[in-house]
Amino acid sequence: MTELGQSMLKRTVRRSHQLSAESIAKDLQTSCGLQISTTTVRRELYGMGFHDQTAASKPYITKCNAKQQMQWCKACRHWTQNGT
Repeated sequence: MTELGQSMLKRTVRRSHQLSAESIAKDLQTSCGLQISTTTVRRELYGMGFHDQTAASKPYITKCNAKQQMQWCKACRHWTQNGT
């Protein structure tokens, strides 16, 4: 893929906020006239740092830590901004 095609691909992804390779390929075909396969779109997006997984929240709190945090919160619930 040429640099012009890569810049068009980046602009399309940033503008539409969609990461479906099929819809991006169709959008590039209609707006820019580029004939590009969905496999090429996927490969280029992966090379640019766009991956097919979303970030998941992983708090890593064990039962022991949760219990200790709750005890600390209960012990400190009467604190004020003055420190008394």
